[in-house]
Amino acid sequence: MQGYLLDTNMLAYWFDEERREHEKVVDRIDALGPSAPLGISAISLGETEYGHRCVSDADTAVQFAFRRFVNARVPRVLTIQRSTSTYYGQIRARLFNKFAPRNGKKRLRPCQLVDPLTAKCLGIQENDLWIAAQAYESNLVLVTHDKMDRLREVTSDLLAFEDWAE
Repeated sequence: MQGYLLDTNMLAYWFDEERREHEKVVDRIDALGPSAPLGISAISLGETEYGHRCVSDADTAVQFAFRRFVNARVPRVLTIQRSTSTYYGQIRARLFNKFAPRNGKKRLRPCQLVDPLTAKCLGIQENDLWIAAQAYESNLVLVTHDKMDRLREVTSDLLAFEDWAE
């Protein structure tokens, strides 16, 4: 049975009944059945916690409801392990080799860059890169509504993506 790692936006759609994507995501999750390997990243929990605190720090009822939802409905929370760094490094190197700046026709090496090359320069958010590494490490389909075009391009042989909000 195929397993799935929900990105932060899928978790938000699943939790928030007011979102227009909610019903589609709930239908897909319900169709999997209760024993389907389904998880989220601890990074997604952190992103959601940050969002809650930025927009509704005083609204502890929403934060409490979200935590209760996650504890009741999400069977697995993936954390960053020492081994995750290997998968992260492999994916980020592919992004670098494909999209890093060039000096003429030659691609610059990491040690030649004056400033560290940010994930933004490579066309991906840093947290998404870690979440993708977790999905790859655990052989899970990454379920996201984000485009992640560059990431998809360099991991097409490593990682499967699905969008349950379409």
